[in-house]
Amino acid sequence: MSRPQFSSRFATLLAMAAFAVGVANVWRFPYMMGQNGGSAFLIIYLVFVIVLAVPVLTSEWGLGRGTGSGPIGAYKAAFGTRFGLPLGFFLVLVVFTALTYYNIVVGNVIYSAVFALWHGFDGQGIVEYQKGLANNRMQFMYAIGLTVVSLWIVQRGLRRGIEKANFIIMPLFGIIVLYMVGVALTLDGAIEELKQFMRPDFSQAGPGVWFAAMGQACFSVGISGCIGVLYGSYLREQETLVPSAAATGLIDTGAAVLASLFVVPAVLVFGLDLAAGPPLLFNTLPRLFEVMPGGRLLGGPFLAAWALVAILTIVAAFEATIGALHDHFSDKLSRRGWTLVVGVAMIVAMAPVAYNPQIIGTLDLVVGSGLFMLGSMMAVIAFGWGLGKAAVKAQVALGLGERAVSIVTFWIRWVVPVVLFAILAGGALSALGVV
Repeated sequence: MSRPQFSSRFATLLAMAAFAVGVANVWRFPYMMGQNGGSAFLIIYLVFVIVLAVPVLTSEWGLGRGTGSGPIGAYKAAFGTRFGLPLGFFLVLVVFTALTYYNIVVGNVIYSAVFALWHGFDGQGIVEYQKGLANNRMQFMYAIGLTVVSLWIVQRGLRRGIEKANFIIMPLFGIIVLYMVGVALTLDGAIEELKQFMRPDFSQAGPGVWFAAMGQACFSVGISGCIGVLYGSYLREQETLVPSAAATGLIDTGAAVLASLFVVPAVLVFGLDLAAGPPLLFNTLPRLFEVMPGGRLLGGPFLAAWALVAILTIVAAFEATIGALHDHFSDKLSRRGWTLVVGVAMIVAMAPVAYNPQIIGTLDLVVGSGLFMLGSMMAVIAFGWGLGKAAVKAQVALGLGERAVSIVTFWIRWVVPVVLFAILAGGALSALGVV
Protein backbone atom coordinates (compact mmCIF):
# COMPACT_ATOMS: atom_id res chain seq x y z
CA MET A 1 0.00 0.00 0.00
CA SER A 2 1.43 3.38 -1.00
CA ARG A 3 2.18 5.87 1.77
CA PRO A 4 -0.07 8.97 1.95
CA GLN A 5 1.52 12.29 1.01
CA PHE A 6 0.69 15.96 1.46
CA SER A 7 -0.81 17.33 -1.73
CA SER A 8 1.39 20.45 -1.89
CA ARG A 9 3.96 22.56 -0.08
CA PHE A 10 1.17 24.92 1.06
CA ALA A 11 -0.70 21.98 2.59
CA THR A 12 2.48 20.95 4.41
CA LEU A 13 2.99 24.44 5.83
CA LEU A 14 -0.62 24.71 6.92
CA ALA A 15 -0.42 21.34 8.69
CA MET A 16 2.68 22.34 10.67
CA ALA A 17 1.38 25.86 11.34
CA ALA A 18 -1.94 24.47 12.60
CA PHE A 19 -0.11 22.25 15.07
CA ALA A 20 1.91 25.22 16.37
CA VAL A 21 -0.70 27.96 16.52
CA GLY A 22 -3.60 26.21 18.20
CA VAL A 23 -2.28 25.71 21.72
CA ALA A 24 1.43 26.52 21.77
CA ASN A 25 1.33 30.18 20.78
CA VAL A 26 -2.05 31.37 22.01
CA TRP A 27 -2.34 29.54 25.34
CA ARG A 28 1.20 28.54 26.25
CA PHE A 29 3.42 31.35 24.98
CA PRO A 30 2.04 34.30 27.03
CA TYR A 31 2.27 32.58 30.40
CA MET A 32 5.69 31.09 29.61
CA MET A 33 6.90 34.56 28.73
CA GLY A 34 5.42 35.97 31.94
CA GLN A 35 7.14 33.33 34.08
CA ASN A 36 10.53 33.61 32.39
CA GLY A 37 11.66 37.18 32.04
CA GLY A 38 9.11 38.79 29.73
CA SER A 39 10.55 40.36 26.61
CA ALA A 40 14.01 38.89 27.30
CA PHE A 41 12.40 35.45 26.99
CA LEU A 42 10.74 36.56 23.76
CA ILE A 43 14.06 37.56 22.21
CA ILE A 44 15.83 34.37 23.29
CA TYR A 45 12.90 32.34 21.96
CA LEU A 46 13.05 34.06 18.56
CA VAL A 47 16.78 33.35 18.28
CA PHE A 48 16.27 29.70 19.22
CA VAL A 49 13.54 29.27 16.61
CA ILE A 50 15.89 30.48 13.88
CA VAL A 51 19.15 28.78 14.83
CA LEU A 52 17.85 25.60 16.49
CA ALA A 53 14.18 24.83 15.90
CA VAL A 54 14.29 25.26 12.11
CA PRO A 55 17.30 22.89 11.76
CA VAL A 56 15.59 20.40 14.09
CA LEU A 57 12.41 20.51 12.01
CA THR A 58 14.52 19.98 8.90
CA SER A 59 16.11 16.97 10.61
CA GLU A 60 12.79 15.45 11.67
CA TRP A 61 11.36 15.82 8.17
CA GLY A 62 14.56 14.46 6.64
CA LEU A 63 14.56 11.49 9.01
CA GLY A 64 10.95 10.65 8.18
CA ARG A 65 11.31 11.09 4.43
CA GLY A 66 14.74 9.45 4.29
CA THR A 67 13.48 6.28 5.98
CA GLY A 68 9.93 6.39 4.60
CA SER A 69 8.70 5.62 8.13
CA GLY A 70 7.11 7.14 11.16
CA PRO A 71 9.10 7.54 14.39
CA ILE A 72 9.26 3.87 15.39
CA GLY A 73 10.55 2.65 12.04
CA ALA A 74 12.74 5.73 11.53
CA TYR A 75 14.67 5.34 14.79
CA LYS A 76 14.98 1.62 14.19
CA ALA A 77 16.56 2.37 10.80
CA ALA A 78 18.88 5.00 12.30
CA PHE A 79 19.96 3.27 15.52
CA GLY A 80 19.07 -0.39 15.05
CA THR A 81 16.50 -2.54 16.81
CA ARG A 82 18.11 -2.66 20.25
CA PHE A 83 18.17 1.11 20.86
CA GLY A 84 16.11 2.65 18.06
CA LEU A 85 12.95 0.61 18.58
CA PRO A 86 12.44 1.44 22.29
CA LEU A 87 13.40 5.08 21.58
CA GLY A 88 10.70 5.31 18.92
CA PHE A 89 8.07 3.86 21.25
CA PHE A 90 9.19 6.19 24.05
CA LEU A 91 8.81 9.31 21.89
CA VAL A 92 5.37 8.19 20.75
CA LEU A 93 4.48 7.78 24.44
CA VAL A 94 5.76 11.32 25.11
CA VAL A 95 3.35 12.76 22.54
CA PHE A 96 0.51 10.62 23.91
CA THR A 97 1.27 11.92 27.42
CA ALA A 98 1.24 15.52 26.18
CA LEU A 99 -2.21 14.87 24.73
CA THR A 100 -3.57 13.83 28.13
CA TYR A 101 -3.31 17.40 29.40
CA TYR A 102 -3.50 19.41 26.17
CA ASN A 103 -6.88 17.78 25.51
CA ILE A 104 -8.06 19.19 28.83
CA VAL A 105 -6.78 22.66 27.90
CA VAL A 106 -8.42 22.57 24.48
CA GLY A 107 -11.59 21.25 26.14
CA ASN A 108 -11.49 24.44 28.23
CA VAL A 109 -11.25 26.47 25.02
CA ILE A 110 -14.30 24.70 23.58
CA TYR A 111 -16.21 25.31 26.82
CA SER A 112 -15.21 28.99 26.65
CA ALA A 113 -16.50 29.23 23.08
CA VAL A 114 -19.83 27.60 23.98
CA PHE A 115 -20.25 29.86 27.02
CA ALA A 116 -19.44 33.02 25.05
CA LEU A 117 -21.84 32.12 22.24
CA TRP A 118 -24.64 31.18 24.63
CA HIS A 119 -24.24 33.67 27.52
CA GLY A 120 -21.58 36.26 26.68
CA PHE A 121 -19.20 37.85 29.16
CA ASP A 122 -20.34 40.52 31.59
CA GLY A 123 -19.86 40.91 35.34
CA GLN A 124 -22.12 38.04 36.41
CA GLY A 125 -21.34 36.05 33.27
CA ILE A 126 -17.65 35.97 34.11
CA VAL A 127 -18.44 34.60 37.58
CA GLU A 128 -20.54 31.80 36.09
CA TYR A 129 -17.86 31.14 33.47
CA GLN A 130 -15.20 30.66 36.16
CA LYS A 131 -17.49 28.25 38.01
CA GLY A 132 -17.74 26.18 34.84
CA LEU A 133 -13.96 26.10 34.46
CA ALA A 134 -13.72 24.77 38.01
CA ASN A 135 -16.21 21.96 37.27
CA ASN A 136 -13.76 19.12 36.60
CA ARG A 137 -16.41 16.63 35.56
CA MET A 138 -17.81 18.98 32.92
CA GLN A 139 -14.35 19.80 31.60
CA PHE A 140 -13.61 16.08 31.33
CA MET A 141 -16.77 15.63 29.25
CA TYR A 142 -15.62 18.41 26.91
CA ALA A 143 -12.23 16.72 26.56
CA ILE A 144 -13.90 13.40 25.71
CA GLY A 145 -15.99 15.10 23.03
CA LEU A 146 -12.85 16.74 21.65
CA THR A 147 -11.10 13.36 21.52
CA VAL A 148 -13.95 11.82 19.53
CA VAL A 149 -14.06 14.69 16.99
CA SER A 150 -10.27 14.72 16.58
CA LEU A 151 -10.13 10.98 16.01
CA TRP A 152 -12.90 11.25 13.42
CA ILE A 153 -10.78 13.77 11.48
CA VAL A 154 -7.71 11.53 11.78
CA GLN A 155 -9.70 8.52 10.61
CA ARG A 156 -10.73 10.36 7.43
CA GLY A 157 -7.07 10.37 6.43
CA LEU A 158 -4.45 12.89 5.41
CA ARG A 159 -6.14 14.71 2.53
CA ARG A 160 -9.85 14.27 3.25
CA GLY A 161 -9.45 14.92 6.98
CA ILE A 162 -6.33 16.79 8.09
CA GLU A 163 -5.66 18.90 4.98
CA LYS A 164 -9.30 19.88 4.47
CA ALA A 165 -9.69 20.98 8.09
CA ASN A 166 -6.50 23.06 7.87
CA PHE A 167 -7.60 24.84 4.68
CA ILE A 168 -10.94 25.87 6.18
CA ILE A 169 -9.95 26.82 9.71
CA MET A 170 -6.54 28.52 9.55
CA PRO A 171 -7.43 31.54 7.34
CA LEU A 172 -10.54 32.29 9.42
CA PHE A 173 -8.56 32.25 12.64
CA GLY A 174 -5.86 34.54 11.21
CA ILE A 175 -8.40 37.22 10.32
CA ILE A 176 -9.99 37.19 13.78
CA VAL A 177 -6.60 37.33 15.56
CA LEU A 178 -5.62 40.43 13.59
CA TYR A 179 -8.81 42.14 14.78
CA MET A 180 -8.07 41.10 18.38
CA VAL A 181 -4.62 42.67 18.17
CA GLY A 182 -6.14 45.93 16.94
CA VAL A 183 -8.65 45.97 19.81
CA ALA A 184 -6.10 45.12 22.51
CA LEU A 185 -3.72 47.86 21.39
CA THR A 186 -6.49 50.48 21.60
CA LEU A 187 -7.24 49.80 25.27
CA ASP A 188 -6.47 52.79 27.50
CA GLY A 189 -2.80 52.65 28.45
CA ALA A 190 -2.07 49.55 26.37
CA ILE A 191 0.69 51.07 24.22
CA GLU A 192 2.49 52.52 27.25
CA GLU A 193 2.27 49.25 29.16
CA LEU A 194 3.54 47.32 26.13
CA LYS A 195 6.47 49.71 25.64
CA GLN A 196 7.50 49.22 29.26
CA PHE A 197 7.14 45.45 28.97
CA MET A 198 9.23 45.31 25.80
CA ARG A 199 12.35 46.67 27.53
CA PRO A 200 14.30 43.44 27.99
CA ASP A 201 16.21 42.66 31.16
CA PHE A 202 18.71 39.90 30.49
CA SER A 203 20.17 39.97 34.01
CA GLN A 204 17.85 37.15 35.14
CA ALA A 205 17.99 35.19 31.86
CA GLY A 206 19.99 32.22 33.09
CA PRO A 207 19.89 28.51 32.16
CA GLY A 208 16.33 28.12 33.40
CA VAL A 209 15.10 30.79 30.97
CA TRP A 210 17.11 29.27 28.10
CA PHE A 211 15.51 25.92 28.87
CA ALA A 212 12.03 27.44 28.95
CA ALA A 213 12.60 29.36 25.71
CA MET A 214 13.88 26.31 23.83
CA GLY A 215 11.11 24.18 25.29
CA GLN A 216 8.58 26.68 23.98
CA ALA A 217 10.30 26.67 20.59
CA CYS A 218 10.07 22.87 20.48
CA PHE A 219 6.39 22.68 21.15
CA SER A 220 5.57 25.82 19.23
CA VAL A 221 7.28 24.75 16.00
CA GLY A 222 6.02 21.21 16.48
CA ILE A 223 9.29 19.39 17.08
CA SER A 224 9.37 16.50 19.54
CA GLY A 225 11.25 13.78 17.71
CA CYS A 226 7.90 12.24 16.77
CA ILE A 227 5.28 14.38 14.99
CA GLY A 228 7.73 15.98 12.57
CA VAL A 229 9.19 12.57 11.71
CA LEU A 230 5.78 11.16 10.80
CA TYR A 231 4.84 14.26 8.81
CA GLY A 232 8.25 14.06 7.11
CA SER A 233 7.37 10.57 5.91
CA TYR A 234 4.33 12.14 4.20
CA LEU A 235 6.44 14.71 2.30
CA ARG A 236 6.84 14.46 -1.45
CA GLU A 237 10.35 13.86 -2.78
CA GLN A 238 10.35 17.25 -4.54
CA GLU A 239 9.62 19.11 -1.29
CA THR A 240 12.43 21.49 -0.29
CA LEU A 241 13.14 20.81 3.37
CA VAL A 242 15.16 23.81 4.51
CA PRO A 243 13.02 26.53 2.83
CA SER A 244 9.83 24.83 4.02
CA ALA A 245 11.15 24.48 7.58
CA ALA A 246 12.21 28.15 7.54
CA ALA A 247 8.75 29.17 6.31
CA THR A 248 7.15 27.13 9.10
CA GLY A 249 9.41 28.86 11.63
CA LEU A 250 8.41 32.24 10.20
CA ILE A 251 4.69 31.41 10.46
CA ASP A 252 5.21 30.21 14.00
CA THR A 253 7.13 33.34 14.97
CA GLY A 254 4.41 35.53 13.50
CA ALA A 255 1.77 33.64 15.46
CA ALA A 256 3.75 34.02 18.69
CA VAL A 257 4.15 37.76 18.19
CA LEU A 258 0.47 38.22 17.32
CA ALA A 259 -0.57 36.24 20.39
CA SER A 260 1.66 38.45 22.52
CA LEU A 261 0.23 41.63 20.99
CA PHE A 262 -3.33 40.90 22.05
CA VAL A 263 -2.76 38.96 25.30
CA VAL A 264 0.07 40.97 26.92
CA PRO A 265 -1.51 44.46 26.62
CA ALA A 266 -4.81 43.13 27.96
CA VAL A 267 -3.12 41.41 30.91
CA LEU A 268 -1.15 44.53 31.82
CA VAL A 269 -4.07 46.95 31.41
CA PHE A 270 -6.38 44.83 33.57
CA GLY A 271 -3.69 44.41 36.23
CA LEU A 272 -3.55 40.64 35.93
CA ASP A 273 -0.44 38.54 36.61
CA LEU A 274 1.35 37.55 33.40
CA ALA A 275 3.15 34.83 35.39
CA ALA A 276 -0.13 33.24 36.52
CA GLY A 277 0.58 30.02 34.62
CA PRO A 278 -1.79 27.85 32.57
CA PRO A 279 -5.03 29.64 33.69
CA LEU A 280 -3.74 33.03 32.42
CA LEU A 281 -5.59 33.21 29.12
CA PHE A 282 -8.88 31.98 30.57
CA ASN A 283 -8.73 34.84 33.09
CA THR A 284 -7.76 37.45 30.49
CA LEU A 285 -10.03 36.90 27.50
CA PRO A 286 -13.38 37.30 29.32
CA ARG A 287 -12.21 40.68 30.67
CA LEU A 288 -11.11 41.72 27.20
CA PHE A 289 -14.41 40.71 25.60
CA GLU A 290 -16.30 42.54 28.34
CA VAL A 291 -14.78 45.94 27.45
CA MET A 292 -13.90 45.62 23.76
CA PRO A 293 -16.16 47.12 21.07
CA GLY A 294 -18.44 44.39 19.79
CA GLY A 295 -17.10 41.96 22.39
CA ARG A 296 -20.52 40.42 22.98
CA LEU A 297 -20.76 39.56 19.28
CA LEU A 298 -17.11 38.76 18.56
CA GLY A 299 -16.09 36.87 21.70
CA GLY A 300 -17.95 33.73 20.73
CA PRO A 301 -16.72 33.59 17.11
CA PHE A 302 -13.11 34.23 18.20
CA LEU A 303 -13.17 31.47 20.80
CA ALA A 304 -14.93 29.14 18.37
CA ALA A 305 -12.24 29.79 15.73
CA TRP A 306 -9.51 29.28 18.33
CA ALA A 307 -11.19 26.04 19.44
CA LEU A 308 -11.20 24.81 15.85
CA VAL A 309 -7.52 25.67 15.38
CA ALA A 310 -6.73 24.04 18.72
CA ILE A 311 -8.43 20.87 17.48
CA LEU A 312 -5.90 20.83 14.62
CA THR A 313 -3.14 20.63 17.25
CA ILE A 314 -4.78 17.58 18.78
CA VAL A 315 -5.35 16.04 15.35
CA ALA A 316 -1.64 16.32 14.51
CA ALA A 317 -0.60 14.66 17.76
CA PHE A 318 -3.18 11.87 17.37
CA GLU A 319 -2.03 11.32 13.79
CA ALA A 320 1.56 10.92 15.01
CA THR A 321 0.54 8.39 17.65
CA ILE A 322 -1.86 6.34 15.53
CA GLY A 323 0.26 6.57 12.38
CA ALA A 324 3.36 5.35 14.21
CA LEU A 325 1.56 2.40 15.79
CA HIS A 326 -0.14 1.43 12.55
CA ASP A 327 3.18 1.64 10.67
CA HIS A 328 4.78 -0.82 13.06
CA PHE A 329 1.81 -3.08 13.85
CA SER A 330 -0.22 -3.01 10.65
CA ASP A 331 -0.38 -6.80 10.76
CA LYS A 332 -2.00 -6.70 14.23
CA LEU A 333 -4.73 -4.10 13.76
CA SER A 334 -6.12 -1.90 11.00
CA ARG A 335 -5.76 1.87 11.21
CA ARG A 336 -9.39 2.03 12.38
CA GLY A 337 -8.56 -0.48 15.10
CA TRP A 338 -5.57 1.51 16.32
CA THR A 339 -7.70 4.67 16.29
CA LEU A 340 -10.16 2.96 18.63
CA VAL A 341 -7.40 1.64 20.92
CA VAL A 342 -5.70 5.03 21.19
CA GLY A 343 -9.04 6.78 21.77
CA VAL A 344 -10.04 4.52 24.65
CA ALA A 345 -6.56 4.73 26.18
CA MET A 346 -6.66 8.53 25.94
CA ILE A 347 -10.01 8.82 27.71
CA VAL A 348 -8.72 6.64 30.56
CA ALA A 349 -5.41 8.56 30.79
CA MET A 350 -7.09 11.98 30.74
CA ALA A 351 -9.25 11.28 33.79
CA PRO A 352 -6.62 11.88 36.51
CA VAL A 353 -5.51 15.09 34.79
CA ALA A 354 -9.07 16.38 34.37
CA TYR A 355 -9.81 15.87 38.07
CA ASN A 356 -6.43 17.30 39.16
CA PRO A 357 -5.88 20.24 36.75
CA GLN A 358 -3.29 21.79 39.06
CA ILE A 359 -0.75 19.28 37.71
CA ILE A 360 -1.03 20.60 34.14
CA GLY A 361 1.71 23.20 34.66
CA THR A 362 4.15 20.58 35.96
CA LEU A 363 3.31 18.12 33.19
CA ASP A 364 3.72 20.84 30.62
CA LEU A 365 7.17 21.76 31.92
CA VAL A 366 8.41 18.17 32.08
CA VAL A 367 6.78 16.82 28.92
CA GLY A 368 6.05 19.82 26.71
CA SER A 369 9.46 21.39 27.33
CA GLY A 370 11.92 18.80 28.66
CA LEU A 371 10.92 15.61 26.86
CA PHE A 372 10.03 17.39 23.63
CA MET A 373 13.50 18.91 23.66
CA LEU A 374 15.09 15.54 24.39
CA GLY A 375 13.15 14.03 21.49
CA SER A 376 14.27 16.86 19.22
CA MET A 377 17.90 16.22 20.14
CA MET A 378 17.53 12.51 19.42
CA ALA A 379 15.94 13.25 16.04
CA VAL A 380 18.91 15.44 15.06
CA ILE A 381 21.38 12.77 16.13
CA ALA A 382 19.40 10.07 14.31
CA PHE A 383 19.31 12.13 11.13
CA GLY A 384 22.82 13.57 11.26
CA TRP A 385 24.68 10.53 12.53
CA GLY A 386 22.35 7.53 12.36
CA LEU A 387 21.55 7.99 8.69
CA GLY A 388 24.96 9.54 7.97
CA LYS A 389 26.42 12.60 6.29
CA ALA A 390 25.58 11.53 2.76
CA ALA A 391 21.93 10.99 3.65
CA VAL A 392 21.73 14.43 5.27
CA LYS A 393 23.17 16.11 2.19
CA ALA A 394 20.78 14.23 -0.06
CA GLN A 395 17.75 15.32 1.96
CA VAL A 396 18.65 19.01 2.39
CA ALA A 397 20.15 19.58 -1.07
CA LEU A 398 16.93 20.51 -2.88
CA GLY A 399 16.62 24.27 -3.14
CA LEU A 400 20.11 25.01 -1.78
CA GLY A 401 23.48 25.67 -3.34
CA GLU A 402 26.46 23.39 -2.68
CA ARG A 403 28.04 25.67 -0.09
CA ALA A 404 24.72 26.12 1.73
CA VAL A 405 24.27 22.34 1.83
CA SER A 406 27.67 21.95 3.48
CA ILE A 407 26.90 24.64 6.07
CA VAL A 408 23.48 23.17 6.92
CA THR A 409 24.91 19.67 7.16
CA PHE A 410 27.67 20.80 9.52
CA TRP A 411 25.18 22.78 11.62
CA ILE A 412 22.81 19.83 11.97
CA ARG A 413 25.49 17.26 12.73
CA TRP A 414 27.77 19.23 15.04
CA VAL A 415 26.22 22.42 16.41
CA VAL A 416 22.54 21.69 17.08
CA PRO A 417 22.91 18.48 19.16
CA VAL A 418 25.67 20.00 21.30
CA VAL A 419 23.68 23.17 22.00
CA LEU A 420 20.49 21.24 22.75
CA PHE A 421 22.37 19.00 25.19
CA ALA A 422 23.83 22.08 26.90
CA ILE A 423 20.38 23.68 27.23
CA LEU A 424 18.88 20.47 28.61
CA ALA A 425 21.71 20.06 31.10
CA GLY A 426 21.48 23.71 32.13
CA GLY A 427 17.73 23.43 32.65
CA ALA A 428 18.13 20.31 34.79
CA LEU A 429 20.83 21.91 36.91
CA SER A 430 18.73 25.06 37.30
CA ALA A 431 15.73 23.00 38.44
CA LEU A 432 17.96 21.30 41.03
CA GLY A 433 19.22 24.68 42.24
CA VAL A 434 22.81 24.00 41.23
CA VAL A 435 23.03 27.02 38.87
